[in-house]
Amino acid sequence: MSAFNLLHLVTKSQPVALRACGLPSAFRNVYRPRCTISDVSPHGLKENKRSCRDKKDCKVVFSQEELRKRLTPLQYHVTQEKGTESAFEGEYTHHKARGIYKCVVCGTPLFKSETKFDSNSGWPSFYDVISPDAIAFNDDFSYGMHRIEISCSQCGAHLGHIFDDGPRPTGKRYCTNSASLSFKPADKNNAGEGSANASSAQTGKAEL
Repeated sequence: MSAFNLLHLVTKSQPVALRACGLPSAFRNVYRPRCTISDVSPHGLKENKRSCRDKKDCKVVFSQEELRKRLTPLQYHVTQEKGTESAFEGEYTHHKARGIYKCVVCGTPLFKSETKFDSNSGWPSFYDVISPDAIAFNDDFSYGMHRIEISCSQCGAHLGHIFDDGPRPTGKRYCTNSASLSFKPADKNNAGEGSANASSAQTGKAEL
């Protein structure tokens, strides 16, 4: 079966999932790996840092019963079942307040607002993490392509994927679900205003 026919089959059978699976504009580079685990970190991470849930040794562990009670259905689906919210509908897609974005499950700080930029992808995008130990990386071969999944290093919550088409200085784009994030404003008067990094990426970005 040709690549085009396979992609057509996936498109017909998975209309919702396709929106989340990382297809570039006009299906460019569908089967080409965009980056490898060993080079995704701008901080020089050279080791394969797998999700702690895959290794079953997360530092922070919650029961599924607790998470179902505490999280919204969408938050649970995204963080625990590796789901994806609809493009351009997430709470933080166009969010421009100054502060810190945290893991919605365990509260681990993940991104600074200064590194958020408009990627025109439909999901919150950041060009750097708050620290090299905040996020874990995992190969994702779903939907017939190779992507790098990003997850919280402390609790293993699914966040989204990383791509190598971000702005300088890192060249990375951490494409993240709003449902996997919580936000702590820099001050009480800044929760709904301020401005994020003004950098804009090119249109036609790969989707989450």
